Amino acid sequence: MANIKSAKKRIRQTQVRTLRNKIRKTMVRTAVRRFEDALNRGDLTAAETALTFCYGRLDRAAQKGAIHRNNASRHKSRLAQRLQKAKQSAS
Repeated sequence: MANIKSAKKRIRQTQVRTLRNKIRKTMVRTAVRRFEDALNRGDLTAAETALTFCYGRLDRAAQKGAIHRNNASRHKSRLAQRLQKAKQSAS
């Protein structure tokens, strides 16, 4: 346990930031899961809506530093590819 006042404060700050980042990452995973569920059901309109929602969650998580911006970009790209592939196979 830290004895110095500033070290104690840093521990508190780290705990708060860790919790916030965990919440943001969970929101991203939930949004991606909803997108995948819509895609598996074959509901392309719901998948498009869910993809837009995923973009917002990923961008926000990257903006706040919960994930790296390249990580968010990679996820967005892969999700969009999956939607396009589903659209092509449906038509």
